[in-house]
Amino acid sequence: MLVAVLLAVTLLGAAVVMLSPDRYAGKLAAAISAVPALLSVYMYWAYLTQFEGTGNALLQPGDVAFGQQIPWIDFGGLSISYYVGLDGVSMPLLALTTILTTLAIVSAWTPIDDRQSQFYGLMLFMETSLIGVFTALDFFLWFVFWEGVLIPMYFLIGVWGGPRRKYAAIKFFVYTNVASLVMFAGLFALVFSTDLTSLALPAMAEAFRNASGLPTIAGFGLATISFVLMFFGFAVKVPVFPFHTWLPDAHVEAPTPVSVMLAGVLLKMGTYALLRFNFTMLPETAQQLAVPLAIVGVVSVIYGATLALAQRDLKRIVAYSSISSMGYVILGLVAFTPHGMGGATFQMIAHGLISGLMFMSVGVIYNVTHTRMVGDMSGLADKMPWTVGIFVSAAFGYMGLPLMAGFAAEFLIFQGAFDAATLGSAAPVLTAAAMFGIVIVAGYLLWAMQRTLFGAFDLETDYTVSEAAFHDVAPLAVLLLLVIVLGVNPDLSYEMIQNSILPVIDLGGGA
Repeated sequence: MLVAVLLAVTLLGAAVVMLSPDRYAGKLAAAISAVPALLSVYMYWAYLTQFEGTGNALLQPGDVAFGQQIPWIDFGGLSISYYVGLDGVSMPLLALTTILTTLAIVSAWTPIDDRQSQFYGLMLFMETSLIGVFTALDFFLWFVFWEGVLIPMYFLIGVWGGPRRKYAAIKFFVYTNVASLVMFAGLFALVFSTDLTSLALPAMAEAFRNASGLPTIAGFGLATISFVLMFFGFAVKVPVFPFHTWLPDAHVEAPTPVSVMLAGVLLKMGTYALLRFNFTMLPETAQQLAVPLAIVGVVSVIYGATLALAQRDLKRIVAYSSISSMGYVILGLVAFTPHGMGGATFQMIAHGLISGLMFMSVGVIYNVTHTRMVGDMSGLADKMPWTVGIFVSAAFGYMGLPLMAGFAAEFLIFQGAFDAATLGSAAPVLTAAAMFGIVIVAGYLLWAMQRTLFGAFDLETDYTVSEAAFHDVAPLAVLLLLVIVLGVNPDLSYEMIQNSILPVIDLGGGA
């Protein structure tokens, strides 16, 4: 019932905000979004205290937290229902979504001064879809929410974005929509080849794992073909190399609050779906393809970090670094070890917080200086000490500074991947190559910070620089606090993640 409340509050709130006067829209949207944020914090606490030991929603549906199932449609011999619930994988992502949405809305108060009612209404509508993606346990319902995210994001980029906003919005929509069609084809090739009578995700997981006598096409089994098609569809959303080219354009042209949501939550839709569909429903195929998938992940780490090293736009630097960070998630997932898969899931949360903090910090600097270009400004630390201090802290979190969430996530991934049986003798080499990505990350972040934040003050634009307003800095402080809290005590999320990851590993015969 609580999940339905989250969906109803954000959806109805979106309608109310869209009909409200512009001068009230920002504050009203923040107040409305605070309701699901606070409710998700309560649900998180309840999960820790009342649902300890809850397993995986797809493999142990009887243990689902906050579950609700209502029959909906019978179509073509398949039953569809409103089926929602949470486990240790989706609960942290739900909390990340609701908290980050509220902070992103507050951060939009300064830069968004046109058509505010529509902007904030779309932000809340996007939150509704994101909540649905992480809580839906019926494929049809999940797919409605999955595609629903595209609508507000398209308009948020295309209407409020930069000079090339229409190009970026269309490119984002085409890439992700085509990827969804490919994924849909791969999944339903399996649906129609089994005796499924329900589109509930637990039923699909059981049917796919136990499927026998599947046809062979061009020498490849249907399970392998479907896995590859689904991987393609989700990899575009992540994104990983070479399906990443839509991301920098979308980030650069999107207004900063939208970039925060794009990097902080939307990219996690892809990795979450990979874990739920590819690695949970087809674990044997995932292990057979572990080495090539790990190579894709490692190449993404190095390639994304190298591209970031070549950028002068602070937003592009952070955008390409997201490609690098998501590569670590792929490496951890294919390891099929407790710390590998658990660390990959924890990395989704850590990166969501840190990337959101980085983009938000860049946005605050841009609000004051009206430039994002390295070389157009220097010495900002004296003029904006609070903002710069938080930006530097976020950068060190990206570099894996101990006692911050990024360090815990990357350490767990490396530990889990180093001796992964699925990767065989290639495991140490692939892990070492991925670890080298941290060196490149340190290189481009330290270079950018030294050029823009320190030294003698200089600014190419004609604006007076002073510390940003409290409502701009406060969301940065909250995000930084969360990054530190999860870094100091990872078990606030990691224990529940492990309880939901271990059944997947046991299913695949992992160590």
